[in-house]
Amino acid sequence: MPYEGEFAKYKPLRRLVESERVKKLLGSYELRSKSDQLESLQTLNPIKIQPGDWIPKMLIAIDGSHAEVEIENGFPGAEASYVTVASVILDVEKMRELDQHRPVEPKKFRTIETAQSIDCALPGCNVISKGEKSAKDSLRKSIFEVFGDVQAFPDSGGESLLDTYETLLKYKPAAEDNKKQQQCPYEDCPEDRDYQRGKGQYTCPCNLSRTLYSTDALRIHERMNPAGTNGAIFGEIMQVWETVWMVHILRSLEAKKWLSSLGRLAIILDGQLAVFGQPAWISQAIYQELSRINAVTKEATGGQDILLIGVEKTGTFVEHFEDLDRQEKGSFGAFPCQSVGLLTDSYIKQNIIFSDSTRPYGAATYFGRKFFYKTKSGARIVATLPFLSEEHKDLKTAESSQFPRLSDAVGLLDQLVSSRFPNALVPLVSANAEAAIPLRLGNKVLERLAKELMAEN
Repeated sequence: MPYEGEFAKYKPLRRLVESERVKKLLGSYELRSKSDQLESLQTLNPIKIQPGDWIPKMLIAIDGSHAEVEIENGFPGAEASYVTVASVILDVEKMRELDQHRPVEPKKFRTIETAQSIDCALPGCNVISKGEKSAKDSLRKSIFEVFGDVQAFPDSGGESLLDTYETLLKYKPAAEDNKKQQQCPYEDCPEDRDYQRGKGQYTCPCNLSRTLYSTDALRIHERMNPAGTNGAIFGEIMQVWETVWMVHILRSLEAKKWLSSLGRLAIILDGQLAVFGQPAWISQAIYQELSRINAVTKEATGGQDILLIGVEKTGTFVEHFEDLDRQEKGSFGAFPCQSVGLLTDSYIKQNIIFSDSTRPYGAATYFGRKFFYKTKSGARIVATLPFLSEEHKDLKTAESSQFPRLSDAVGLLDQLVSSRFPNALVPLVSANAEAAIPLRLGNKVLERLAKELMAEN
């Protein structure tokens, strides 16, 4: 890395260009041609699908965002992260009514949306809460407190987000496959013992009796960088809150005996139905809890599954779908409108993310499976539908029956396409508007907020 004000010279670049090792390495990589892409399209064999006519009365869209800012507290590199997860309830019936009377005043469209959010500031490098001995311990405490403070229905005394998380924690195996047993979060624990999983806030059984939290089982704190930025772990925290919040909403509806409302309600998450990184174990717990809730929901709705859709805006799968749809002269249209591409494990590994692993793609991280859909208007959507039974998880095959409510899902996607951005959906545009933190202006505002709040304490 250069010093501040030092600029790169051409000498290293010339060395790289002339290096035989570099030439040999680059020459050994395989390039995929346009004919390979056409072959991929033929292998995928898009299926023409008849979209369902089911339209929900209401729709919940969930999206999150995080932004890291520098903190002036006398320590170099001090950092905090603002994390927000927004859920927007969209009145689909009113939206369709307004669509039929365009042009409509923008303020009328705003009346069809209501929003709720999880907003917090989390400590990063060199930021230590009062009473704590390190930034890592401060982060552990903050994560636990946010879980405990959030409820979908705060006025009714229902369970908290922490209660939902601890329900999922019960599904976590005592020993994780191919992973070292989790250690006590205190590196100087005198007994050098394994982490003792518990409920809520409790004490370590060693003679120091220090505080442990049920949320320590997420293991997010283990990757905290004590001397640099921690954007990656704040991203992990955000994705955990997005997915656990979705389960929390479903469990809250169940507690109120409102699961029959899922016959008129759909949920859309921004991103994959998956959890990555240290807390990836929670994805399998979510699958088990979703399967349980779905069984109860089918009794309440006369046999109808939950409609839950994850939608990806960017990434490798989005790029691959774009390539499939690109014709030889560069325009789009190779992938037929109102057609689906149902992905198998072998297709993914041979055409999108190369792997020779015998383990199914995403086995440890996903609680749903992906498909491609090109809407009636030509928008390309990379979506995920949840695993609600063991049959859905068999990625060796890709049958319509393995994608719960596929017809209803694509029919809804047809209805929700937004003209504001390419391949966008109205509810996710709204959820992103609630959650997204503008990078430049947002950081200045958040830095000022951090200064004011820290000055008060």
